[in-house]
Amino acid sequence: MNNSTEKVIESSIWAKLVLFFSQQDKVPGDQAVHPFWSMVQKEIADHIRSWRVMILIAIIVLTCIGSIYTALTNLDKIADSGNVENAFFFLKLFTISDGTLPSFFVFVGFLGPLMGVSMGFDAVNSEQNRGTLSRILAQPIPRDYILNAKFVASIIVLGILFFALSFTVLGTGLIVVGIPPTAEEFLRIIFFTLLSVVYVSFWLNLSILFSVRFKQSATSALSGIGVWLFFTMFYPLIVNIITKAFQPSKFASQRAVYFYEKLKFSLSQVMPNELYNEATSTLLTPTVRTLGPLSMEQLQGAIPGPLPLGQSLLLVWPQLTGLTALTVVCFSVSYYLFMRREIRSKS
Repeated sequence: MNNSTEKVIESSIWAKLVLFFSQQDKVPGDQAVHPFWSMVQKEIADHIRSWRVMILIAIIVLTCIGSIYTALTNLDKIADSGNVENAFFFLKLFTISDGTLPSFFVFVGFLGPLMGVSMGFDAVNSEQNRGTLSRILAQPIPRDYILNAKFVASIIVLGILFFALSFTVLGTGLIVVGIPPTAEEFLRIIFFTLLSVVYVSFWLNLSILFSVRFKQSATSALSGIGVWLFFTMFYPLIVNIITKAFQPSKFASQRAVYFYEKLKFSLSQVMPNELYNEATSTLLTPTVRTLGPLSMEQLQGAIPGPLPLGQSLLLVWPQLTGLTALTVVCFSVSYYLFMRREIRSKS
């Protein structure tokens, strides 16, 4: 069997699968799978069988194991208050580090964007290059099913992965220490996991946008990695250069210092990774009471102590809203471009 025959068989899989379920869906009284969910199942299977996704999942799992080992070998630091239950032990499993390996949430913030880019950079252009996309659109299904199915399938895979990792950390801590997490600790970890899924979803939608915009998969992959490198390495350097020009002297007033720190904080809010780090550090560290600089008037009367979960959620609400807005914008632009795109069958 030559390569052209294999490509024809591979390109017809989508069309046959969608046509089969669309015909089943028209049978009265038959509980057949909806065509959209059959497409989602097919995309999930593709992700699971993809070597690049499996390699990245293996790397994230190994880093998770390393961070768990680092946290458990520093139990004396976690139990510094003399009472492990009152010291937010299960939260510190996600944040503590001895300097040899970063903590769990730092690993997620670093490797999560790579996971999102790898799952979406060839979502559309690879289908079109293989001639599969035109065969799918020849079937009686809405065009937006294709893009929505790819997004939903990737979100399901990411959600299962991150929840499995979070529950692994919880279960390991429970087995080693024997103390169950409090309700607030459990909810904070759940919100942290949901926030991680939203954060990686932004990079997923950004890579899907590049996949719709560019015809070559290599171009879309390099564009996604380039944006990630820009916000991770180069944008902080640009911020430092800009803020250095406004740096006050050591004899400056407190008001001038406050506005300088406010400028640095405002410029850093453009970075998605900074929004994620601020939100996760607040959720996993209840003693964090504020984000950004405070004036002396705001510090007066403040009592140090851990915040309840509701107050921490209010504190990170702007960061969560920003990440969600970026995700929605990327998906909306890719949706608009894909719906207006002219797709022709390859001869």
